[in-house]
Amino acid sequence: MILLAGMQMTNVTTRSEQACFGGVIGFYSHASTEIGAEMKFSVFMPPNASARPLPALYFLAGLTCTEETFMIKANALRHAAELGLILVTPDTSPRGLGLPGEEDDWDFGTGAGFYLDAEAAPWRRNYRMYSYVTKELPALIEAKFPADSGRRGVFGHSMGGHGALVVALKNPQAYRSVSAFSPISNPVEVPWGHKAFGNYLGPDRVRWADWDASLLMGKMRFPDSILVDQGLRDQFLEVQLRPEALEEAAERSGQSLTLRRHEGYDHSYWFIQSFIEDHMRWHAERLGR
Repeated sequence: MILLAGMQMTNVTTRSEQACFGGVIGFYSHASTEIGAEMKFSVFMPPNASARPLPALYFLAGLTCTEETFMIKANALRHAAELGLILVTPDTSPRGLGLPGEEDDWDFGTGAGFYLDAEAAPWRRNYRMYSYVTKELPALIEAKFPADSGRRGVFGHSMGGHGALVVALKNPQAYRSVSAFSPISNPVEVPWGHKAFGNYLGPDRVRWADWDASLLMGKMRFPDSILVDQGLRDQFLEVQLRPEALEEAAERSGQSLTLRRHEGYDHSYWFIQSFIEDHMRWHAERLGR
């Protein structure tokens, strides 16, 4: 086991590192050029990670979450240790910029970057989470950690499930695997999407379509199958999530989609914990090729 504090980590601040399941869980920050501010992220390094480059699996968290939430709550680290996966989780937005309205609501602004590149003022300078998670963060991870650039996977929950699907559909050459828990599947048709897209992208709904997973899936395909899990007691299911839109889109484009519905499960991390092993093994199978 090697703690990364002893490695060359230029331009990355190590906030903390602890041994976990024979590997290391670390929390870091850096000055982001895409965001124009400090960004935080977490990395789990499995045992013997220094022996060879390993696949990296990126998790995009949901509304109000931080870079710590998934690592603490999802019970994923034991599976990453067993499967030899590097886990990476970025924060969900810039923080502390002082933009008007940034702190007014839990579902917009701070903690709610929606993994898009904003086009409207005052958000367009800093709220560039799509470019951050698809370009800057992977480049940093692959420069500072033993991550194989040819074996990336992405998954997420809720807002992050939406982000994972969009990221993979827009960049099929950069990711080998994608899955989602309870994604906001059709944001152009739901209140969360109206609020986020209307503010970040402006009133032109034509621009919104570039960031809607169902609309993207309806006209393009990810090369491999996509796994989505949805709880049927999810309090946001009917109004905000619309998983049926993904099924309709997959039928139009011929996308291979496994969408599993689960009685009794809600939108919480208890749901994620219950099926996290399935997702980890799904990615490990594809990233191990």
